[in-house]
Amino acid sequence: MIKLRMLAFGAALLACATVPGLAQEARQEATQRAPEIATGYAEKSGWAARKYMVAAANPLAVEAGYQILKKGGSAIDAAIATQLVLTLVEPQSSGIGGGAFLMHYDGKKVQAFDGRETAPGAANERLFQNPDGTPVSRTAGVVGGRSVGAPGVLRMLELAHKQHGKLPWKTLFEPAIRLSEQGFAVSGRLNGLLTWDAHIRKDPVAASYFYDKDGQAWPVGHVLKNPALASTLREIARGGADAFYKGRIARDIAAKVKAHPTNPGLLTAGDIAAYRPKVREPVCSDYRAFTVCGMPPPSSGGIAVAQMLGMFETRDMAKLAPTDGVPGVEAVHLFSEVGRLAYADRNRYAADTDFVPLPGRGLPGLIDKGYLAGRAALVKERSMGEAPAGTPPGMDVAWGKDNAIETASTSHLVVVDGNGAGLSMTTTVEDAFGSRQMVGGFILNNQLTDFSFDSKDANGPIANRVEPRKRPRSAMSPTIVFDKKSGKLVMAVGSPGGPAIINYVAKVLVGTLDWGLNVQQAISLPNFGSRNGPTELEAARFPQATTDALKARGHAVRHSEQNSGLHGIMRMPIHGEPWWFGGADPRREGVAKGD
Repeated sequence: MIKLRMLAFGAALLACATVPGLAQEARQEATQRAPEIATGYAEKSGWAARKYMVAAANPLAVEAGYQILKKGGSAIDAAIATQLVLTLVEPQSSGIGGGAFLMHYDGKKVQAFDGRETAPGAANERLFQNPDGTPVSRTAGVVGGRSVGAPGVLRMLELAHKQHGKLPWKTLFEPAIRLSEQGFAVSGRLNGLLTWDAHIRKDPVAASYFYDKDGQAWPVGHVLKNPALASTLREIARGGADAFYKGRIARDIAAKVKAHPTNPGLLTAGDIAAYRPKVREPVCSDYRAFTVCGMPPPSSGGIAVAQMLGMFETRDMAKLAPTDGVPGVEAVHLFSEVGRLAYADRNRYAADTDFVPLPGRGLPGLIDKGYLAGRAALVKERSMGEAPAGTPPGMDVAWGKDNAIETASTSHLVVVDGNGAGLSMTTTVEDAFGSRQMVGGFILNNQLTDFSFDSKDANGPIANRVEPRKRPRSAMSPTIVFDKKSGKLVMAVGSPGGPAIINYVAKVLVGTLDWGLNVQQAISLPNFGSRNGPTELEAARFPQATTDALKARGHAVRHSEQNSGLHGIMRMPIHGEPWWFGGADPRREGVAKGD
């Protein structure tokens, strides 16, 4: 493997910032809050390899996936090993107590694997409401047992492994078991999040693991061992996913959820045993010379990204390329206005289509080129402020507006193997440290807070309301890009970041496909856009003149951390030969590695 020098964007090191407590905060503030605090910014050059590559949010996890690829493992094999190590070393973001969406290409076809959590069978639309019908506070929703859904990631990975795995299931667990027993050095990011979070220390199991006897987070470099996770992983390695879903582990999860002292939940061992992953049809649409495939509902990411690209296609995006690594006013304006339009549809229509159909003609209507051209025509010289939801072709049903919290604490990994397969997988426990409940050495999700807290409004029932066994809407956007003419895999990319994920991924797609950047350069661009609220600019990354010009055009500008965790791998020529080139977000600790 070789390293390549990329364009220097000159970003200053960002210090770790403290985020104020959010109990009883306004709903708008909750939806705009960063899912994890920023813990630094370090420029990265990108990585190149000829045969195979993995990129993920922690070097130890990347090493696990890399070693599996060296042994002849498939992309799915490497993803499983990487995820299991992330459970250990990045517990705030993902793990076997959460869920995931996986886009996979086996060299012939694209599949969308749905490992999203499901609501308990006893849940209903009043799950996150007070007795008078008003939504509960963010803290009451997130922290405790009420928010825990049936985990999906292991069942999904097992299904993908049965179809596309090459190495034995138990072999993929060896790196994570070894690291759990021998210990790993606490990273700066984990230490920063443990110091910042006010709730994880309230769980006795988590407190005894993450903090010393004085209640201080283990310092950077401290070797942290997790024998409980090693034991859990051994059971699953021997018994398959059934060991998690039908045995002691499921009973322990259910007991933990029910026994929370102030906020017990409804999840039962039966709910966990009943969980099933799904393989869905991906959302694929053409964009210039490429075909872009993303995740269908219950993720809103694939549709929203396709909508944004469809609107961008009506403009000459190449003329809006960044100068010295910073997008100009016109690019930020257009990107933000297009984002408003896509998020307006998302907040009205996207939900688990096993329960709620998409409006009108369904998916084809929402990504119809004519419909999107009409939406793009709404973008004028001045900001529209808040965009209205559109009326897709054939629509005759009204839906209410969603108000889910959606502060997903998430991770993303990408893999290409030596046999032509590639994948993009976004994996999550929802908020930082999920529900702040730990059992069996891993964190339990709070994924149910991705449902709308309200169940209806003046426009009608809300598509993403809580229902038994339903999957909450997500913004996760694992994406795979192909050359339209040849059909060859061009890129795999995705990010954490709650509802801002859609903007992060769209930025990289425009950066690579329109602006001619490599994937590392595109990832390192400042983050910007709108979720149909303020126009958000990454703090300390844009000149004051940009802010002033946007305000003059009617934008309400908000500077924030915009703490993405993008990872991507793209095919690019080096010295006249096709290579894989990997990028990792400078805002987090990830790397890429391959041969």
